[in-house]
Amino acid sequence: MIVGIGLDVVHVSRLEHWKGVPGLLERYFHPEELAAALSRKSSAVLSLAARFAAKEAFGKAIGTGLRNITLQNILVVNNHNGKPCMRLFGNALQAFELSGGKTIHLSLTHERDNALAMVVIEGDSNEQEK
Repeated sequence: MIVGIGLDVVHVSRLEHWKGVPGLLERYFHPEELAAALSRKSSAVLSLAARFAAKEAFGKAIGTGLRNITLQNILVVNNHNGKPCMRLFGNALQAFELSGGKTIHLSLTHERDNALAMVVIEGDSNEQEK
């Protein structure tokens, strides 16, 4: 059963600006996520914009937004096949569990000026009846 759906778009120029502000990227991204994105050299900003959009889409999918969630606790990485995945920690994991979520489906895309992310959260139908 689908518990929530979230969609978000981020202008790449926003992340280009953030990249120039010392410490700002570290505030929003998990160290592992940041290292992976920055290793992409010329496409690093596109990758970061898509990952930030994923975090925003996650907040929409759980239905509470990102209020009281540390963004570093949402880690967006690619699996061995390149598929984007979301790993949660701390207060992000707690919010996900409170939403009744069991599985996260994530899709990312970007092109020149924009990055988009869609998050679909699945859960047990029993959780929604409570």
